[in-house]
Amino acid sequence: MYLNTHTYYSLRYGTIKPKDLLETAQELGVDCIALTDINSTSACLDFARMAPEHAIRPVLGVDFRNGVQQQFIMLAKNNEGFLNINRYLSSFLRENPGIDTLGELAAASSKLPSEATIPERAKILPYTYIIYPYASFKGNELSKNEFLGVKMEDINRLKFSPWKHRLEKLVILQTVSFQNKKGFNTHRLLRAIDNNTLLSKLPLSEQASEKDIFLSSEEIKEAFAAFPKLIENTETLLDQCNIAFDFSKDTPNNQSSYTHNEALDFRLLKKLAYGGIHYRYGVPDDNVLLRIKKELEIIQQKGFVSYFLINWKILKYARSKEYFYVGRGSGANSVIAYLLRITDVDPIELDLYFERFINLYRKNPPDFDIDFSWKDRDDITQFIFRSFKNTALITVYNTFKYKASVRELGKVFGLPKAEIDVLSKGDYNYNTLDKLTRLVIVYSKYIQGFPNYLGIHAGGILISEKPIHYYTATFMPPKGFATTQFDMVVAEDIGLYKFDILSQRGLGKIKDAVAIVRYNRPELPPIDIHDIKRFKQDERIKDLLRNAKAIGCFYVESPAMRMLLRKLRVDDYLGLVAASSVIRPGVAKSGMMREYILRYRYPERRKEAHPVMLDIMPETYGVMVYQEDVIKVAHYFGGLTLGEADMLRRGMSGKFRSRDEFLKVKQQFFDNCHNSGKPEALTQEIWRQIESFAGYAFAKGHSASYAVESYQSLFLKAYYPLEYMVATLNNGGGFYRPELYVHEARMHGGTILPPCINYSYSQTIIHGKEIYLGFGFLHSLENKVIKKITSERDSNGYFISLDDFIERVPISIEQINILIKMNAFRFTGRNKRELLWEAHMKTSKVVVETHIQTLFKTERISYKTPDLPNTSLEDAFDEIELLGFPLCDPFELLPDPSTNPVRVKHLLIFEGKQVTIEGYLVSIKNTATSDGKGMYFGTFLDRDGYFIDTVHFPQVAARYRFRGKGIYSITGKVVVEFDCISIEVSKMERLGMIEDPRYSDVLLKANSVKNFNRRVRINNSNN
Repeated sequence: MYLNTHTYYSLRYGTIKPKDLLETAQELGVDCIALTDINSTSACLDFARMAPEHAIRPVLGVDFRNGVQQQFIMLAKNNEGFLNINRYLSSFLRENPGIDTLGELAAASSKLPSEATIPERAKILPYTYIIYPYASFKGNELSKNEFLGVKMEDINRLKFSPWKHRLEKLVILQTVSFQNKKGFNTHRLLRAIDNNTLLSKLPLSEQASEKDIFLSSEEIKEAFAAFPKLIENTETLLDQCNIAFDFSKDTPNNQSSYTHNEALDFRLLKKLAYGGIHYRYGVPDDNVLLRIKKELEIIQQKGFVSYFLINWKILKYARSKEYFYVGRGSGANSVIAYLLRITDVDPIELDLYFERFINLYRKNPPDFDIDFSWKDRDDITQFIFRSFKNTALITVYNTFKYKASVRELGKVFGLPKAEIDVLSKGDYNYNTLDKLTRLVIVYSKYIQGFPNYLGIHAGGILISEKPIHYYTATFMPPKGFATTQFDMVVAEDIGLYKFDILSQRGLGKIKDAVAIVRYNRPELPPIDIHDIKRFKQDERIKDLLRNAKAIGCFYVESPAMRMLLRKLRVDDYLGLVAASSVIRPGVAKSGMMREYILRYRYPERRKEAHPVMLDIMPETYGVMVYQEDVIKVAHYFGGLTLGEADMLRRGMSGKFRSRDEFLKVKQQFFDNCHNSGKPEALTQEIWRQIESFAGYAFAKGHSASYAVESYQSLFLKAYYPLEYMVATLNNGGGFYRPELYVHEARMHGGTILPPCINYSYSQTIIHGKEIYLGFGFLHSLENKVIKKITSERDSNGYFISLDDFIERVPISIEQINILIKMNAFRFTGRNKRELLWEAHMKTSKVVVETHIQTLFKTERISYKTPDLPNTSLEDAFDEIELLGFPLCDPFELLPDPSTNPVRVKHLLIFEGKQVTIEGYLVSIKNTATSDGKGMYFGTFLDRDGYFIDTVHFPQVAARYRFRGKGIYSITGKVVVEFDCISIEVSKMERLGMIEDPRYSDVLLKANSVKNFNRRVRINNSNN
């Protein structure tokens, strides 16, 4: 009876979760449903997976619509029909050139772009059925697989229609979009959000009928009692649809063969593995050879050979293009991956847990997360799409978040912005709200988690044996890569395992730094940035780690990591590997970060570990640090099989936490512990640690891969700090704002210079120790102006004066103002205020066209400018306006010189005492106590340029708030823990800044301008 049902994947239209749809059907005794979301197949596979659990036979299809106007419904007779429907739908979901962002494109997917309008009549596709809405159908003829869908409100009309004599072409069309009145109200709100209109002004044409709810089969049959043939036709049509997918995941559905011959695949993998031994090991010992043999056997047995070879091919291409990359994830536990140069982590050296990488019980292949520079990833993605036939990116469901929902619904209900701001911050008493405002809160919570639009997974790519459309329709985001309509969880359910091609700026920094050293210090030998073995022994790097002087370095520069390195006294590779995972939120939340630090520093503390836990994890003193530890504890402590233990680990990520299979494994863990006589309190405590930890921890191989990249950046920071800071600035910085990396370069002896017309480019450059900030740092300077400046200078040489610049570069007065105010013309030796006056007289407000070089240059009139010298303080405020920060010491901008002598170097002698110190704000971390009260961690710089770390507990945080960038006077108790010094703040205030000297004595300057303009007019008339 149900040929047209919607879930909330009918974006901003449907309101029913797929599971709720099935549960409702089961309660009503329905045994077959056709899921037909609007222009979407996002829910289809998950629906098909869950349907048998509810004793329901699923039928899959699509409701093709232009906006809310239903054109037709297509149902798949079988899997081939579903393939054809997906291909057909995908042909409409192509890129819309008028849409700028992926969010806008995806949000428009339920409407479809105008050039992709769905026609009134569908294309006849094999193995499909087509149902047109009876009320709007204009034709007279239907093909064999076409039908008209009759709604209850159409029955009376049908009695007087010629179609009553052709009942064999009619079926019942009971649309289901919501479950009840609340669902209908929610639907209307979603439609108002989608149309960006007030609820009261939402047209009826943009809404569904209130009757589009789930009725029982008896109610439908009773309504169509006068036309029993329609009941029969509908049931027959559903009976003829039979679609099935294998969700057992026994065999991956990724591309099954790399060479189109599985035996040849294995011979190639074996050849590559043994061929890589010399590069990695020289002369291998028996442990290496035994590990290779064991891994090859299991990889072949599990059908993962092509998965390894595809990764190998991708990275072989990357090396041919000299792209930097880091291979991480659980696959880094594999010696085969190490030999194929997929990763740079030696699993034998690190004693990585083989069963985390792969075991006979594991059905999915290991994770290979391949990081590339953000500049190189798009080319890698294009290579993959060129090289492999059935390829697509994976989508993510961007859902309604509570705060965003409050704002959207506040607008829909017409609330004023001020009131919406209060509601979105949660700063209200629900009992005092009026009825309308309460509705905003109630429905905001209700739609929280609803899919809002489709986005793109950070790096997931599918390479399938069958066409991607066998499983899903695809849409085309602006970058032009086909993207699935389901996410990675659904992909894994069907046996499609993603290849993770990710980007990060850390690799860009390393690559660029090597190139910058090459041009700035050509006398030095080439850098071998991959000589990790040497880096591990380097004393300079050890010193940076011990003292946490790692600003700009990958993964080790944040305040939390900086403090952890000091607490753990890290100065070697294995210590950094552990720290990379210990810093993860799961370890801290479980309370085991502190315990690990205690056991690391105080060996006698290790005796407190449970003997079983200590035996399982001797390297980490019985503390779970890595993802492998979850498997080990679940297997050896909880008695689970390796397959069950891996399911437990995966379930902890949150993706499968509600799945029945996960809940069964959890119960098995407790049952096994009880049966083996373990105390219940101990079992509960171990489970608490697992639960709070596992979803956030790294695999050890993953941490080891991160540590390799950290060592590369630490090496560059140790030996080439200025070049490395320039590379950091040119790659968007890191954890901190660019200002801190400018400060760090200055601390290492660099001279920081503002952009210069004759030396600067879009990016920052270095000459010796002089660092010229790039034009790109100037917030309001247009890219086209930057390109004109650099191309003209490269073609015709340096500029010799302001006149020369204006003659050669077409530029508006607003743009040249920016350059002059930043002292970019300082090579002229003239005061920038004079240059500003002159530019105003000689430059048009709007640039019309590019200057054309002529035989004779036009002589420009020279004007005598008034004497208006500028000061260094005025320069500082120009820099704050245009760069976002001053290039001078910010402490120089205080109205009165400070007499406070306290610096970071003095704090240790004040341990346990109250001090007051002044600091320039660097960063703030918001967090909350266990009872949900807000608190902060602050990072400041003292007058010497060294870090002050502060803790702001809830009571103080509420009373003394941060007031933006600037210098603060901080009062609090000095606390020293594990060699780390911090201040527990009891009072804090932001100090004032001197009055902006550019706007002092405004009237005097205004009169000067007026007099100057009068003189210009007189001179012009005389000329």
